[in-house]
Amino acid sequence: MKFLVSEKKVDDIEADCEFIIVVDEKKEHKWIKDREDLETLSFKGKSEEVVFLPHQHRVYVGADSLDRDEIRIALSCAINVVKKTKYKSIKIGSYTQDCPATNTKAIVEGIKLGSYTFDRYKSEKEGSNVKSITLSTEDYSDKEVKIESSQYAVKEAIIISDATNNAKEMVNTVPDDMTPEHMAKKAQELARELEDVECFIGNEKFLKEQKMGAFLAVSRSSVHKPRFIHLTYKPKDAKERFVFVGKGLTYDSGGLSLKPSEHMVSMKADKGGGAAVISILKAAAELKLPFEVHAIIGACENMIGENAFKPDDVLLAKNGKTIEVRNTDAEGRLVLADCLCFAQELKPDYLVDIATLTGACVVAVGEYTTGIMGHSSSLKHQLMNAASKSGELVGTLPFNRYLKKSIKSQVADMANISSTRYGGAITAALFLDNFIEEEYKDKWLHLDIAGPAYVAKDWGYNQAGASGAGVRLCLYWLKTISNSHKKEA
Repeated sequence: MKFLVSEKKVDDIEADCEFIIVVDEKKEHKWIKDREDLETLSFKGKSEEVVFLPHQHRVYVGADSLDRDEIRIALSCAINVVKKTKYKSIKIGSYTQDCPATNTKAIVEGIKLGSYTFDRYKSEKEGSNVKSITLSTEDYSDKEVKIESSQYAVKEAIIISDATNNAKEMVNTVPDDMTPEHMAKKAQELARELEDVECFIGNEKFLKEQKMGAFLAVSRSSVHKPRFIHLTYKPKDAKERFVFVGKGLTYDSGGLSLKPSEHMVSMKADKGGGAAVISILKAAAELKLPFEVHAIIGACENMIGENAFKPDDVLLAKNGKTIEVRNTDAEGRLVLADCLCFAQELKPDYLVDIATLTGACVVAVGEYTTGIMGHSSSLKHQLMNAASKSGELVGTLPFNRYLKKSIKSQVADMANISSTRYGGAITAALFLDNFIEEEYKDKWLHLDIAGPAYVAKDWGYNQAGASGAGVRLCLYWLKTISNSHKKEA
């Protein structure tokens, strides 16, 4: 699907179909042409309300406002209405006079994200006939830069959307087709395709050399051997160093603390954090961001077998701390612990881990929202601000000394689960905090994406299944920091 930018008025652009956003019942927008039909159909212009007028070759879609996420949702609804038609070309206005690039990005992202389809295992592919989308700059107030800024916005939106859809594809792929070895190969393929990107893959021998005893314990009962994946994007004169660490459990049975069968069905999604950080680095390289970016993924399976790790085991992590295993289904934090230790050896300016870590986070903030935790109020505020631009929903959860006491162990330095059933998302993050050195405490953020990474029903511009949670959030954050460096220069 191609996105074109035109200086022509919307009415002068030739296309098979037109998309029109309606914000209120008055339907006063200059591009609304079928008021009588809309009245007959009792179209109110409410968010996600859609009317398709095939005799006029127009789709009207409601929105609560022209805020960027409302635009994303509206365009997602519109593209899904026409994807089974014979239309090959679509036209749409820019819907703004104040910030054209922002709304142009939202239009492209809404269409790209909304039209994603996972049909890898379907004998009949759905597909779409739409080949081109033309955006009119008729509404731009600044005629001098309207084409240039809009084209750049389109390019950025395509890269960010493609990265998000890349994460969706990886997460949706079934465990037999996305083993740790397959995930490592995917990373290697990306490195070959991208400029200034290198990839290192570590096997079991490497993990033993690194003394990653927690990571090794989780992976040891699977026939699919673990992989330590390290992607590096390193442009010239990089201004800062970002290290993203992703939980890459390609499948999680719960181990000997076996999950109920109904809870295993979506466990291919436990690699959501790993898929996210790979996709973040992919987009960072394609956007040519002025930062050194690392993506570290602990890829393995948590299975049962004759040599499975057990409750009551004590594990030795990379930093020399010991962990009492009370539940083998709290395995993601064990893999992350060793990966975070390695990540700090890279001396990051910013350290972010992304993981489908706890069901408790879903209970706390709901299935659509990412939980943000860390010590730095400033960093958490930056992520919250980026979330408002990206459209991802986030909420912060607070650390406190009393919950930290609940992961103490009588036989080791700490236990891998809390002694209380409450505050599970926070106690999981506090467990990880044991592996963050003092100098990096205020540089570290933990993102628990257990809720939004994989949802069983459609929501907004997200299809049932994987959403690519964390990708757009972190890319909008990186872009904000990049823009601040430009202003300083």
